[in-house]
Amino acid sequence: MELRNVAIIAHVDHGKTTLVDNLLKQAGAFRANQNVAERAMDRNDLERERGITILAKSTAVEWKGVKINIVDTPGHADFGGEVERILSMVDGAIVLCDAAEGPLPQTKFVLTKALARGLKPIVVINKVDRQDARADEVLNEVFDLFAALGASDEQLDFHTMFASGRQGWADLTMDGPRKDLSPMFDLILSHVPAPTVNREAPFAMNATILEADSFLGRILTGRIEQGTAKVNMPVRVLRQDGTVVETGRLTKLMTFSGLDRVPVDEVQAGDICAIAGLSDATIPDTIASPEVAEPLPAIPIDPPTLTMTFRINDGPLGGREGKKVTSRQIRDRLYKETEGNVAIRVKDSEEADSFEVAGRGELQLGVLIETMRREGFELTIGRPRVLTQVNPETGEREEPFEEAVIDVDEEFSGVVVEKMSLRKGMMQDMRPSGGGKVRLTFHIPSRGLIGYHGEFLTDTRGTGMMNRLFLGYQPWAGPIEGRVKGSLISNSDGEAVQYALFSLQERGTLFVDPGAKVYTGLILGEHSRENDLDVNPIKEKKLTNVRASGKDEALLLTPPRRMSLEQAIAYIEDDELVEVTPSAIRLRKRYLDPHERKKHARRAESEAA
Repeated sequence: MELRNVAIIAHVDHGKTTLVDNLLKQAGAFRANQNVAERAMDRNDLERERGITILAKSTAVEWKGVKINIVDTPGHADFGGEVERILSMVDGAIVLCDAAEGPLPQTKFVLTKALARGLKPIVVINKVDRQDARADEVLNEVFDLFAALGASDEQLDFHTMFASGRQGWADLTMDGPRKDLSPMFDLILSHVPAPTVNREAPFAMNATILEADSFLGRILTGRIEQGTAKVNMPVRVLRQDGTVVETGRLTKLMTFSGLDRVPVDEVQAGDICAIAGLSDATIPDTIASPEVAEPLPAIPIDPPTLTMTFRINDGPLGGREGKKVTSRQIRDRLYKETEGNVAIRVKDSEEADSFEVAGRGELQLGVLIETMRREGFELTIGRPRVLTQVNPETGEREEPFEEAVIDVDEEFSGVVVEKMSLRKGMMQDMRPSGGGKVRLTFHIPSRGLIGYHGEFLTDTRGTGMMNRLFLGYQPWAGPIEGRVKGSLISNSDGEAVQYALFSLQERGTLFVDPGAKVYTGLILGEHSRENDLDVNPIKEKKLTNVRASGKDEALLLTPPRRMSLEQAIAYIEDDELVEVTPSAIRLRKRYLDPHERKKHARRAESEAA
């Protein structure tokens, strides 16, 4: 059977997964009466809740006798490790772009990778049924982006389609019949080349996706570059330096059909398949016949830019809410994560019972923490820190920089520019983007954006949009002022009392409800001033024999400020931690005892001096 391998790449929320849903439906991948969830490709709970794709997934449909392997990729640059590997499996790419928002940083990110692979993308302007759609302008912006990224003449001569993934149609022109997605299938068959492979050579493939299955063990997915894979054939696993990691047999072979993996006896070169039976093979190892001596070339992975400390929960409430609380359990889980997620690196910290976890961004590490929390782990997490390097030529200290593209209403542009400049952001461009909005482009140190997103949403009344993209390493930009307000810290253990919280709320913004468990060193709220303040949240009202009717009912509390996991991690300072358990997210001081805190603060001041 003829083959086509194609990836769908785009910015976050531009409609990739919804489009794949409709491609599957119209190609007959589902039964007429089959109950299929919306965004069927996002099978992970976190993906459904956040409305984003985190893990790359493969599917396949048949159209006019040709098998089309379709890979849905993440749009966030934090999951770039997935995108890079996926593009090595395909021969064509569909670049999806929102008809109103136009190309955004992650469009640029995935397109850069696709063009570098020599792919000739098909550009699809999606969501043309939006009221604020500006399809022709966006098409020009996409062409300018191709040119700016150094696309070849052949790549610049790309095919264009206009579509509505939600309504399930695509056409070559804006005024087409708008019936279904068959024009897109036909364009894939005519424009995406069939894989050029040698089926007579010995079997070899690169592992590009790794999953764990409770029945089959490790499942490795990738494209067979040469030869034919057969069930039970002997293979060996080669690392990139040519060392043999293990030898074994392919106990199970599976190809894709719709959303299902289908067992088969053999798979030929060019097809994407999943294999089971190997215990040590990982990404991007080469799995090959015993006679193959050289590993296949693999894509270098961009290095991590951010690190966090994962510790055991050593607070007074530790071990009460989770099932997995020991450092050994945390260590095993983190090292298991590195097997399938090549963008994450873990090493044991100098501090006891803690680990340094490095990744591509706050979102990626936040997803890992949330996954562990749901698995029953208890952790404490330190403030994110950027990974610096020394330039070998100049000897200068360098830090990661990002390009931030911000869309805001004109009235809020002033405050955004002011806040970004305080965080060492340098404006590169400012232009109107229609509808009374302005698009601002900044180059800013990654650490300048830590904790800014919540403040940004407050400043823009929730209407602003900020997208970021890793630029590279540049000279250290100097000190950046952190949080200006101090913390309200509990000096007692017990349960927070409404009477005590009522008197505390004039001191700042509270984070806890009456009845919440508190302990010495727990952060109850944000102080209205810049210093930390120890307070008593369990102080009861003194009882007297005098009663005034109705007086006790007048204790009205302002609702506490709720923080998501990412907001909490971005909020804390260096001497604070986020306590994460299956049922709660709390903020606390690193040293719970006030005398211990003062001692370490004095030591830090003397070292700084």
